[in-house]
Amino acid sequence: MKVGYVRVSTQEQNTARQEVLMQELGVEQLYIDKASGKNTDRPELKKMLAYVRQGDTVIVESISRFARNTRDLLELVEQLTKKDVEFVSRKEAIDTTTPTGKFMLTIFGAVAELEREYILQRQREGIAIAKKAGKYTGRKPITPPHFQEVTDMWRRGEITAAEAMRRLNMKPSTFYRKVRNTVP
Repeated sequence: MKVGYVRVSTQEQNTARQEVLMQELGVEQLYIDKASGKNTDRPELKKMLAYVRQGDTVIVESISRFARNTRDLLELVEQLTKKDVEFVSRKEAIDTTTPTGKFMLTIFGAVAELEREYILQRQREGIAIAKKAGKYTGRKPITPPHFQEVTDMWRRGEITAAEAMRRLNMKPSTFYRKVRNTVP
């Protein structure tokens, strides 16, 4: 069975281009993640790894859609290999059923990781330059509407902290940090 895996980094990004490719390649089962590729903790990737079985082929549009660093890439491919599942990356024309394909997979994985490191380095350099020029002050703090009203109710004991967090749609660490930084 041909099993496809599609990934984009954010909820706002569109998967249509990758989905069309999968359809053209005759993929029978498709898994789509809208999450960063910085690690392998992605729900649909986990489902796909659990689903595949001997004789299946996992197809991705490119290595960067599957993994962002060489270690993760090689570990994922090793998991597939242990299940006798083939791996094909369309963009890089890699097929792990051959020794050359396995070698090329390692090389392309290293190149993808290097590219990611360069992107992060340029980003850090750009932020440092912008900070020196006074143009970058970081992300603006977000305060939910009714924050003061809800926290005042909590301080008066009218609602629990859990209820205040639910109403404000906040996690405990964020809630307590914001409460600490605001004047009652």
